[in-house]
Amino acid sequence: MNVVGAQKITTAQYIERYKDIAIKEMIRSGVPAAITLAQGVLETESGNSVLVKKSNNHFGIKCKVEWIGEKVYHDDDESGECFRKYDSAYLSYIDHSDFLRNRAHYAFLFSLDPSDYSAWAHGLKKAGYATNPRYPQILIKTIEDYNLNEFTTETLKEIPDYSVYAINKEKNKPSIVNQSVEKIGNFIFPSHIKPKAYNGLNAIYVDSGISLLAIATKFGIDLADLLDYNDLYEDGIIEKSSWVYLQRKRMEALAKTYKVKKGETVYDIAQNAGIQISYLMAFNGLNEADELRPGRILSLKSEVIVDDEVKPEPQKLTSQKNTSTVKYHEVKPNENLQSISKKYNVDVEDLKEWNNLNSMKLKIGQRLIVSK
Repeated sequence: MNVVGAQKITTAQYIERYKDIAIKEMIRSGVPAAITLAQGVLETESGNSVLVKKSNNHFGIKCKVEWIGEKVYHDDDESGECFRKYDSAYLSYIDHSDFLRNRAHYAFLFSLDPSDYSAWAHGLKKAGYATNPRYPQILIKTIEDYNLNEFTTETLKEIPDYSVYAINKEKNKPSIVNQSVEKIGNFIFPSHIKPKAYNGLNAIYVDSGISLLAIATKFGIDLADLLDYNDLYEDGIIEKSSWVYLQRKRMEALAKTYKVKKGETVYDIAQNAGIQISYLMAFNGLNEADELRPGRILSLKSEVIVDDEVKPEPQKLTSQKNTSTVKYHEVKPNENLQSISKKYNVDVEDLKEWNNLNSMKLKIGQRLIVSK
């Protein structure tokens, strides 16, 4: 008989087990670690609830119309309600942060002092997170009983000071320390940054140290969309001055070619030219990790590079008996490489090779070669 498996964990054990995730999420999203942990304790009965055991759902987040992942059904306010199911607790914590960050009625929370757990607790109730009228008091008592606010205050020291912008060490870049700023959630955002046309697209030029979450919030864009527009897979801090696009980049750039500068990466060039990185790689037979020789000429359109000169792609010879053409497929919502390979009766590895893919990740609207 497995006695250990049947034992309940204590609140202290739950906190010890998940505090590092809560701290990491505070750094990433700005949701106070104390609030996250207290909510996890309450919503999961310290990790012992029926719902968390069958779904890894630590925050009682219901499916909502946008949820396309796995689901479980559980009696809550009503019988048989739909709840989100996660592969791990870590994914539940990430979704909790994003759930608060990406909904307008929670936006005011991020103007509060992160260490003011009382204001956050009452704010969550005001925004409609829970139906229990004593929800704020329960959160506050949990935070105080287990001294959870120490995780918040300690983590504040690890978050970059967004009110100081002298961190940019690049030459010939003006310091913006003395320029006016505005507060966006937990972040300070330079007021002088305005959208402008770059490569015919809506974009902004930002210095290092600015959060992608702050940019998404400032311009009213879903964080997931902002990441997609800029060929990024996770939230974070801008590491070096660069263009950030506020709409999807093109499959072909306005210019025909690009001359590689010293130190530029494939990603840098995709951003500078306003082209989706998958197409830049496909046109030039590149991988994202390739080191590029300065002076090399890259094609930004569906043309062929020969000896660093751009020549139009030759017309394919066809006959009535055998026509050889390249087929393309535009990725639709909920599609993946496996489903696309089955649709066109090709191997997944062939799709990856034909399209210079290093992973299984696809983006909606991405154009794939599906037949050669």
